[in-house]
Amino acid sequence: MASVTLDGRKLTDMHAFHRECELAFGLPEFYGRNISALIDCLSGVRDDDGMSRFALAPDEVLDIEISDASIVTREAPAVLEALEDVVDEVNLRYVEAGATPPLRLVLR
Repeated sequence: MASVTLDGRKLTDMHAFHRECELAFGLPEFYGRNISALIDCLSGVRDDDGMSRFALAPDEVLDIEISDASIVTREAPAVLEALEDVVDEVNLRYVEAGATPPLRLVLR
């Protein structure tokens, strides 16, 4: 099972969130550092399209783990809400195409 961990201590604001996502997901240099761009990049996690470092099998799920999630919840709730929106939107795209959702958010 594929997984990626985002350090909740570093997710202090949206700028830091995008920086951490760029590193953790292996996003391309032209990543736009906004929610729409993140959704677009992660929508290809099963396509091996080069938009992230992940190339999942057809029914494989990528666990996105947030360590120290209580810090994010308390100090930067907008960051957690944005990530939840990204996961929901990417998963919805897959469901609408008749596929298994590829992302799961795990708070630690």
